[in-house]
Amino acid sequence: MLPFSMTGLEKDHTRGVLILANAHRRSERSRTASCAGPAVLFGGLITANIVAWAWAFALFADRPVVMATALLAWVFGLRHAVDADHIAAIDNVVRSLMQTGGTPRSAGLYFALGHSSVVVVATMLLALGVVSLGGDGLLKEIGSFIGASVSALFLLVIAAINLAIFASLWRTFRKAREQGIRDAAGLDALLAHRGILVRLLGPMFRLVTKPWHMYPLGFLFGLGFDTATEIGLLSISASEAARGASLADVMVFPALFAAGMALVDTADSTLMVSAYRWAFVDPMRKLWYNLTITGASVAVALFIGGIEALGLIGNRLDLSGGVWTLIDALNESLANVGLAVIALFAIAWLLSIVLYRRLIAGSSGLADTEVLECADATEAV
Repeated sequence: MLPFSMTGLEKDHTRGVLILANAHRRSERSRTASCAGPAVLFGGLITANIVAWAWAFALFADRPVVMATALLAWVFGLRHAVDADHIAAIDNVVRSLMQTGGTPRSAGLYFALGHSSVVVVATMLLALGVVSLGGDGLLKEIGSFIGASVSALFLLVIAAINLAIFASLWRTFRKAREQGIRDAAGLDALLAHRGILVRLLGPMFRLVTKPWHMYPLGFLFGLGFDTATEIGLLSISASEAARGASLADVMVFPALFAAGMALVDTADSTLMVSAYRWAFVDPMRKLWYNLTITGASVAVALFIGGIEALGLIGNRLDLSGGVWTLIDALNESLANVGLAVIALFAIAWLLSIVLYRRLIAGSSGLADTEVLECADATEAV
């Protein structure tokens, strides 16, 4: 017989302590995992970049001119990662996957890997002499048409879907404010009664349900070979192959290109996950932020997809002069547009925070300190 017996109250107290302790341990494990995820991801990417540079150094340490060319290939990758079609596709898919409860930090990585696969294969064919950069015009033309078509079509479809979602979110947002609904269940009930167009278009977004689904999309985007960075990389590889360089010597250039591009595209998807997570702490804040970012997504996808589609039409029909000259110039400078897109999403995030605190949190009685505590708790995860 035990020297003492626990009363019902003591048992309940002990059970409560154990439940709280288990919840705390789960919270700590979740926080550790959420911190470890990006650390492992970027640790692997940094390692890949170091390995690529070690490869280049081992081959070209005694040839400074070729080392400078290797640096140029890596910079091409960094620059190509901020092409507008990359940024628009990655940011829209990240937002879509976050809606379903995912944490798609690696979406940018898979997109970059798919895109790089095309470059690696093309470079290998160049090095083996199967395809020449200036030859086989039909093959180059077909690849350019497919790449531009996929990019333009995807972005225009994204714009149409986001426009329908924006209209639905705006109606839901107004109804929530009018009825004073702030709880998650109430907002979910409102969202469940969105328009028929949103319900019809919703499955199209679900085609990309996991980060790795971005790989085939990135592959299709990469078929164009119509940007200065890709043409520059292939020119470098072709020049080295013409000088009698070995396959290992030539392939270091696409490896550096891919390593640089994967690093920046992954950083983009990771930053967007952090931005969206801030919004998902409070149900009303989530709705407001979705409204703000969806509006920005419509503008970005419509603008970039429209530029690419018009450029494709102009090239097919040999149109020139006037507005077509402007379209050609915009298509040539999509990398600069990509940087502007990153800035636009960052500004939209900041405006969302400021306007939420001033217009929504204040009118609903939610103090700024509570909003800040929510944001701090999110950033700590």
